[in-house]
Amino acid sequence: MLNSTAQHFHQRRQQLLQTMAPNSLLLLPASPVAIRNGSVEYSYRPDSYFYYLSGFSEPEACLVLVKDAQHGTQSILFCRERHPEQEQWEGKRAGLEGAVTQYGFDQALPITQLAEHLPQLLNGKQTLYQLFAYAERSETLVSTALQQLRQQARAGASAPTVIKDITQVLDEMRLIKSPFEVEQMQQAMQISAAAHCNAMRAATPGIYEYQLEAELDYTFRQGGAHHNAYSSIVAGGDNACILHYVENNQLIPDGALVLIDAGCEINGYASDITRTFPVNGRFSPEQAAIYDIVLQANQAAIESVAPGQRWNVPHDVTVRVITEGLIALGILQGELEQLIQSHAYRPYYMHRAGHWLGLDVHDVGAYQVEGNWRELTPGMVFTIEPGIYIAPDDQSVAAKWRGIGVRIEDNVLITDSGYQVLTQGAPKQRADIEALMA
Repeated sequence: MLNSTAQHFHQRRQQLLQTMAPNSLLLLPASPVAIRNGSVEYSYRPDSYFYYLSGFSEPEACLVLVKDAQHGTQSILFCRERHPEQEQWEGKRAGLEGAVTQYGFDQALPITQLAEHLPQLLNGKQTLYQLFAYAERSETLVSTALQQLRQQARAGASAPTVIKDITQVLDEMRLIKSPFEVEQMQQAMQISAAAHCNAMRAATPGIYEYQLEAELDYTFRQGGAHHNAYSSIVAGGDNACILHYVENNQLIPDGALVLIDAGCEINGYASDITRTFPVNGRFSPEQAAIYDIVLQANQAAIESVAPGQRWNVPHDVTVRVITEGLIALGILQGELEQLIQSHAYRPYYMHRAGHWLGLDVHDVGAYQVEGNWRELTPGMVFTIEPGIYIAPDDQSVAAKWRGIGVRIEDNVLITDSGYQVLTQGAPKQRADIEALMA
């Protein structure tokens, strides 16, 4: 009897098999182990497509889904066999038996025998499905198998005549999150929100960015998250104006803002939270003015989402609120509509307001369908993250604004009746932040 987690992955494989053509086969190798330096490997994390269908997190594996007119459907995992001596060095393996009993595959075969079995599996199939972006992983293997089948044509063998990319089908499946997936993401977001709170509590003038990063990492691991969803951004002062700042090695002086963009993952599912706060616990008037514009944009964008609403609407809302705010502060001059149309805000707000979120922090799924912005649908999870960044060397603005960078990012789930903010555990009202840091 499979546990509930394995059942979810089994159901996904069955769902995908239903979309596949008769007499077809899907071949999806796992990502290879990456070398950091010398004999040191990066911590292994399977690519998201492979994990989405398998739930299997060991390297040296390949997923095969077969849809046969005579024998129905079958899921096969090629993986490493149990090997006591190697397991003593590298850790336990599921092995062939575990792949069936623990992960719900119909059959498991040694990964070392993939080249031997592939021609037989492909024989008689009309369609071969792959993810074209990852086809190079199995290019030699597939070409060799196809060549063998063509050479055996006079003996009745036949190779697939159609090779299709199944990426778009999988992207559409991954875009709509199941209750199981939402549960994993909520857990990751709760841990990440607690990490942001702990970083705020730990902040004090003269602390180093990496010390706050350590607070994040400690809370992630204490909460049961073995991996960050992405490299944490801990940006003090002027560094907050660098969108993907990851050096995290500078001292944060008194009076500076700290922008932290960080999240962990649970069972592969990501969280993605950004909060900005003063290292000394008190916003200056200028920091507060910029912060309030970004917060208003964040809240207005969230309130604009609903089932049936277009993807671009929250972003357009943030553009309007931010442009209005920058006019009010005198940072932009001119008429609102003209400034929006000319993108005059872009020196200060140069990114979109959000992205899909799931197994990848920038998750898969088209933002436009047939040339139109996609309608929001229950089960979609995405970020809303407006920001204002005023470069420290921007001579076009008054000196008091320079070097202020603010971003506020929440994770939002579309529901049947509206939306749910999944990151409420991380405070974003100025008063709440100052109270937490007092």
